[in-house]
Amino acid sequence: MTLKFGTSGLRGLVSELRGPPAFIYTAAFVRMLQDRGSLKEGSKVYVGRDLRASSPEIAQLVHAAVGGAGLVPVDCGALPTPALALYANSENAPAIMVTGSHIPEDRNGLKFYRADGEIDKRDEGDIVQIHAGMKDTVPPRSPVEPARLGAEPSRRYAERFLGFFEKGSLSGLRVGVYQHSSVARDIIVDILRGLGAETIPLGRADHFIPVDTEALRPEDVALLKDWAAAERFDAIVSTDGDSDRPLVADNDGIFVRGDLVGAITANVLGADCVVTPVTSNSALEHCGHFARVLRTRVGSPYVIEGIGTALAEGARCVVGFEANGGVLLGSTVEKDGRSLPALRTRDSLLPILCVLSAIATTGRPLARIAADFRFLAGASGRLEGVPSENSASFLGKLATDAAYADKIFAVLGGVGNIDNRDGVRITARNAEVVHFRASGNAPELRCYVEAEAQSRADELLGWGLALGRAQILES
Repeated sequence: MTLKFGTSGLRGLVSELRGPPAFIYTAAFVRMLQDRGSLKEGSKVYVGRDLRASSPEIAQLVHAAVGGAGLVPVDCGALPTPALALYANSENAPAIMVTGSHIPEDRNGLKFYRADGEIDKRDEGDIVQIHAGMKDTVPPRSPVEPARLGAEPSRRYAERFLGFFEKGSLSGLRVGVYQHSSVARDIIVDILRGLGAETIPLGRADHFIPVDTEALRPEDVALLKDWAAAERFDAIVSTDGDSDRPLVADNDGIFVRGDLVGAITANVLGADCVVTPVTSNSALEHCGHFARVLRTRVGSPYVIEGIGTALAEGARCVVGFEANGGVLLGSTVEKDGRSLPALRTRDSLLPILCVLSAIATTGRPLARIAADFRFLAGASGRLEGVPSENSASFLGKLATDAAYADKIFAVLGGVGNIDNRDGVRITARNAEVVHFRASGNAPELRCYVEAEAQSRADELLGWGLALGRAQILES
């Protein structure tokens, strides 16, 4: 079975999720909340979905499991994950998002929210344990008819930004919106136009496209450059499938990496502390924009935990972000009499709007704004179809066998430092970084690199992927 909890909820093949698994995992989630006394009979559970072909069917199974537990499933339709999370939190109710995020259409998943936010690793363990005791449960033959909410969650989500960013603040900007199969493809256009930007929809698709903001497909890279060459844009923006991760490109159609988008966002919001995983760029500690940088393992549960730590230790304004660009607002931001409440789940619209706001406010192109952060050139890629046990064997040997690591990194001068917080992040003696990490959502080995120049980073990524492929094949 491919089904397992990773960095973004439960994920796996559609063929293994649909039917009893989706029903039972949902039933286990609500049973956990009921056992803890946080859900009473008749309580509402809000359910949303992305635009994958399999999502409506899986959502029906979610509705059936919620209804079968004596609760009221509320169908919120297709909407961004952060919009669902925001609405459910405001109603003090749990939520379930049917989404596979950025992974291919033959996969899907479930993302669970307690009334106070995303589930954590302890919750995941409890759900798995309860699930094991319910494995023979069979879904009802007749579908459960949920209550229907309509567009209210999306409206509140849009109002969140239209009420914080000043009306007309994006006037004069011309922004392309790569719509593809993003569940936020229309709401992005509406919000940008509401703030005064001239907004041009691009590339709307009638089938699901797996846009991964950490590892763009060559087709997406080419599209961005072609659109930028054909028309004058100040930026081109988009999101992944469920719209919790942003995609931002500059006026030349050059992709701006997610951790840099996160850093620009944190700076615009006046953060004195950023919380981010070890995969984010090493320059964050040295760029001079933040009083503190707190590093975590990869995954929003760890970033959320880090946000709590930072606030407990006296940080005033905390912004969390991941290398994929998803921003978690850890504390309420006040600006010119307007307030933006904390939302501790990944969001794509906030970073998009902050980047565009920086362009509009400074009058400078995005490439020059980005250069102020002095990021090292980075690149990332992945080896697909690598079973987790193969990745574990390679990573384990790399982390524990110093002679082995030094030998294969001899071409980079040997190993200078190893960080094992999440995967194996090696800083070579020539100061270049190569980080191997098994994906939490799919059978993949990911590779992240840093170097002084982009051409060298691209070369280093090729070397790292070839190294990983060779070592895994040998094992």
